[in-house]
Amino acid sequence: MNPGLAYAALAYLSWGLFPLYFHRVSGVPALEVVLHRTLWSLVLVLGVLALRRQWAWMRDVLRQPRVLGAFALSALLLAANWLTYVWAVHHGHVVDASLGYFILPLVNVGLGFMFLRERPRPGQWAAVAVAACGVLWLTVQAGRVPWIALILAVTFGFYGLLRKVAVLGALEGLALETMVLAPVALAVLGWWAMQGQGALVQGDTATLGWLMLAGPVTAIPLLWFAAGARRIPLATMGILQYISPSMQLLLGVWWFGELFEAGRMLGFGLIWTALLLYSLEGWSHLRRNVRR
Repeated sequence: MNPGLAYAALAYLSWGLFPLYFHRVSGVPALEVVLHRTLWSLVLVLGVLALRRQWAWMRDVLRQPRVLGAFALSALLLAANWLTYVWAVHHGHVVDASLGYFILPLVNVGLGFMFLRERPRPGQWAAVAVAACGVLWLTVQAGRVPWIALILAVTFGFYGLLRKVAVLGALEGLALETMVLAPVALAVLGWWAMQGQGALVQGDTATLGWLMLAGPVTAIPLLWFAAGARRIPLATMGILQYISPSMQLLLGVWWFGELFEAGRMLGFGLIWTALLLYSLEGWSHLRRNVRR
């Protein structure tokens, strides 16, 4: 088997299991979980960079204010995405969170059109239109905009857009993003500790251990993803990416007992139809190019 396929599958399987981890630390407020996730991810990533003696990129980046600014923006988008996702899991909205990652590929089509001058093919536009109908139906059926899903899709879509044009790889990029966020995380956690609040002061050993685990939980799947993306076609990555939201949806319904009414199923059905159209169109386009 192509090792890239294994790496990519491991990454998406890991992300699919994220609700189990974040539910385990649901006794800690979502913001605090994100602050710990930032710091322990930075510790792990710096450790990997130290082992590989991979520091030259820092000198180059520090001389480029525009690059630093772009990564500061991507760090804010990543933090917003993390905070929304953790809050959703803590408050019983795993199914809503899964919806965000189902519609993410279609959001990427729109962002590519608006910012990268990409010209989606008619089949891709059809998929986006069907997905938009699904989101509209979910909005009408629930009486409110599915804001959790939309925030997750839009923040990670723009984050992916910035990383697509970035000059750094996955490991270096995550290191720089967590470096940008770390001073804020340290300041807030330190302030809470001085006030006698937060898991650092009030948490037991098990809770602190689970929070420290946020580092490898965050960084290792990202490294698997980067390794897989270098070895297999983007079309294959596009199909595999549906593993994560599918697992999250199943966990939300069958593990956490969230409701999944018939009306909601229709909206998801439209979005799944859009994803099927999108995948089949991409597969067909790839085959035509191979024949040429």
